[in-house]
Amino acid sequence: MVRIGGLASGMDIDSLVSDLMKAERMPLDKLKQKKQVLEWQRDDFRSMNTLLLDFRSELTQMKLTTKYRARTTSSTNAERVTATASSAAGQGSYSISKVEQLASSERVLNSGKINLDSSRGLYEQMTSETEIGLWKQGAVETKSFVADGTKATFDLEIPGDKFLDASSWSVKVNGKGYKVLTDPTEWGNLDETDNSHVFIDGTGNVQFKQNVAKDSNVRIDYIAETKTDTITLAHDSKSIQLSKGSINAINSFVLKVDGAQTKEYDVDNDGNVFKKGSTDPNDKVGTLDRKTGKIEFIDGKMDLPPKTETGTTGPKYTVEINYNQNYTTFSLDTATSKGAMHETFIVQGNESLNQLSSRVNSSNVGINMFYDQQSGQMTLNRTETGKFAKTGNDITAKGDFMEKLLKFDETAVVTAGTNADFTINGIKTNRSSNTFEMNGVTFTLKQKFEDNQPVSISINNDSNQVFENIKEFVNKYNELIDKIQKKTSEERYRGYTPLTDDQREQLSDKQQEQWEEKAKSGLLRRDPLLASVLTNMRMSFSQPVMNDKVSSVFNQMAKLGITTTGNYLEGGKLEINEAKLRKAIEEDPESVENFFRGDGTTEGQKGIVQRLYDTVNGTMDKLKEKAGNSFSTLKQFAIGRTLEGLNTRIDGFEGRLKQVEDRYWRQFTAMEKAIQRSNEQSMFLMNQFGG
Repeated sequence: MVRIGGLASGMDIDSLVSDLMKAERMPLDKLKQKKQVLEWQRDDFRSMNTLLLDFRSELTQMKLTTKYRARTTSSTNAERVTATASSAAGQGSYSISKVEQLASSERVLNSGKINLDSSRGLYEQMTSETEIGLWKQGAVETKSFVADGTKATFDLEIPGDKFLDASSWSVKVNGKGYKVLTDPTEWGNLDETDNSHVFIDGTGNVQFKQNVAKDSNVRIDYIAETKTDTITLAHDSKSIQLSKGSINAINSFVLKVDGAQTKEYDVDNDGNVFKKGSTDPNDKVGTLDRKTGKIEFIDGKMDLPPKTETGTTGPKYTVEINYNQNYTTFSLDTATSKGAMHETFIVQGNESLNQLSSRVNSSNVGINMFYDQQSGQMTLNRTETGKFAKTGNDITAKGDFMEKLLKFDETAVVTAGTNADFTINGIKTNRSSNTFEMNGVTFTLKQKFEDNQPVSISINNDSNQVFENIKEFVNKYNELIDKIQKKTSEERYRGYTPLTDDQREQLSDKQQEQWEEKAKSGLLRRDPLLASVLTNMRMSFSQPVMNDKVSSVFNQMAKLGITTTGNYLEGGKLEINEAKLRKAIEEDPESVENFFRGDGTTEGQKGIVQRLYDTVNGTMDKLKEKAGNSFSTLKQFAIGRTLEGLNTRIDGFEGRLKQVEDRYWRQFTAMEKAIQRSNEQSMFLMNQFGG
């Protein structure tokens, strides 16, 4: 509503009402200032809670044995044996008197030279009828899904159930390969707990013995009879790309307009695309690159949709092409420390040897496939050292592709994997790896030796690292004390209240910033809750730790060389006598550890860290009750409930102010009307007398 006053009286009614409302608004400004102070105070409490949360995280770390049991190792001959030790390792020494054999991984060298360019498609390099005969025709497809945990059988929904070579499909769950069975009798003879086979029936259903675990990633590479691609043409299409490469045959090539078949095409052995039934060069519309699956059109020969005006829709032209591609398969089986591993690989004809090697190397079967193009030879190497197969080899390659083309046949040279044989502390033993763990110590065997010159490995406490860990903890404690101390001793400037909107208009941005800095200062001055946490933490440090694992020589902070500073204004900060603390760590590391992280049923039995953790945790709970956190609603903490009450009062007061302002305007409007009537009467009388 537009209000215009003073037309009759000549008075500035807007200014009068504004000035009157300033006086009326003063109690509201007080409420808003009180609300702002509470919000600042809430934020300060939350920042203190964040400091305590960070310190609690440090306390959690100081509860771990790794902070007090840092270990160093030394070897009398690091060229033969090295070792590292975890915090679980006890102090002591080990003697390795001989290493008769190092662990090695099995390696299979193919039986002869193969002439392949590792970067080109495999099928295009087949030169003889025998090599070409190793390849089959179909379409390699993939289905991937996440199991819901309720099924053991999965329908791949293959159109018309037209699939091939089911025994050569690749089935993996979370990367683990399964052997495929297609014989119902074989499947029925397996134990119900079998977790290494799947059964594929005549309709393409894939069946496991047990429900596949929830959220498992299932991937099935299968072979369909053919592949059909439907591709939309544009008015300026120059070419189209089939989704597969290494095309063996185009079974049908149809052009459709708005879904209705209009023309058919033939593709000859050389990849020439003709109108159906013709071989006339004038009827050639394009060429197919069988290696890549790309079809390029001859300008003006292929029927393409007409160009349409922007924003208009013309007829839809699509080509529907049914074809099959060249593929082959093979499988790899390995014996590993985790048991038998299997994986089947389906190789598409346009796949290079480099791409295939990458797939094999990244699979869970644990084999590294390596090809040296210069020598023309390949190896299969186990990625894990040791001998795991009880009989036979650790690596088994099956399939004509591997046996005949890549020549991993019965004459391939197998270098069997071996376990490491050695004698430690007089005990002759073996491991599948040259790096192994015993009692928290990880040994690495580097050389064979049997020369009566044993290698001694010593495990000692790393007192320097333990000292640094304790020093870092004390520094974090001092930082916390300093920040809380500064916050609770800030000067309170009571003359600096939060700025009202009118006050802000009179100050520059810099002046507002300086004012608010003083207004926010000292809101937690001498806060009893924060003062209590400082007191309780000082008491936690000062009281002795009385439990059976702490020697009376080192059961107090001062006995370890940790004391409070002489300046009482620092609020109980700690300082370290380095020589004294290092001596305590070296003389009795167990007592030092339990002085800090020891547990117990009473406060006196608990270590310093445990006491501090309880104190900090209790204070954080109280701060949350008082100031909440970013996820709390106003009703969930004390300051919030006060703020909610203030919000209600502010809303009510603003409603009343609106009523008061309306009343003032009604009164001034009535006055204006009265003056207007008086003026009209005076004018009437003057006119009468004048007449």
